[in-house]
Amino acid sequence: MPVASPVPLPPGALTVLMPVYNERATLEDLLARVLAVPATGEVLIVDDASTDGTRELLRERLEGCDSRVRVVYLEHNGGKGAAIRAGLPHVRGEWVVIQDGDLEYDPADYEALLAPARGGAPVVYGTRFHAGLPPSMAWPNRAVNLLLAFLVRALYGAPMTDEATCYKLFRSAWLQAVPLRCRRFEFCPEVTAKALRSGLPIVEVPIRYAARSHAEGKKIRWTDGVSAIWTLLRYRFWSPAPELRAASSTMAKPVKRDSTSPKAT
Repeated sequence: MPVASPVPLPPGALTVLMPVYNERATLEDLLARVLAVPATGEVLIVDDASTDGTRELLRERLEGCDSRVRVVYLEHNGGKGAAIRAGLPHVRGEWVVIQDGDLEYDPADYEALLAPARGGAPVVYGTRFHAGLPPSMAWPNRAVNLLLAFLVRALYGAPMTDEATCYKLFRSAWLQAVPLRCRRFEFCPEVTAKALRSGLPIVEVPIRYAARSHAEGKKIRWTDGVSAIWTLLRYRFWSPAPELRAASSTMAKPVKRDSTSPKAT
């Protein structure tokens, strides 16, 4: 169970949901960057039974470093999707963004994600491919990412460029209500498919990205690419329950564009 937070959250607050597994080398630096963002209302870290000292770092130094930080400790390693599912019941913010425990993504981009959300978008993704393929990304990852984006366009009719991005921002009430079955990295295709099948448009905004290698701790495997493809195919004809469909329809409003919104560079 997470440590209770005494900090009341205002309307429109952002919860940063951070599943972590063996991220001791980067977690402290990342958390400092997340907490430095004014939009951060709370940080909910889910430790997925780390074995490299991450859990000890959380308990001894990070859990009490800021009143906005809460931690959920899982007793068994289940994968990124399982960690996100375990954390969702504890989310208190109106909005929730997924944050990996490494330094590939820049928390300074939260404002860029929130801008269309505040204008009415229920789901916002940060795209890494607005300026072409990142040169730091390994070619197998590039190929899989291009294929997944193509499948979303072909199967769901959504003009998406980056399905597998970590930075996915949702209205919390919807993400807590949608039935998720994911265990590992299939969280991304499952939640994408179910958002689109629920009638929710997905808005993309450009973000920064610096890929890390497997030697630096990247955990995704080629089998996760196969699983992602199967997940998109599997949920093509998934139908939301009537109450979820009704709730989704009230969220799917036209998005008000704000020309003064911050842009990622």
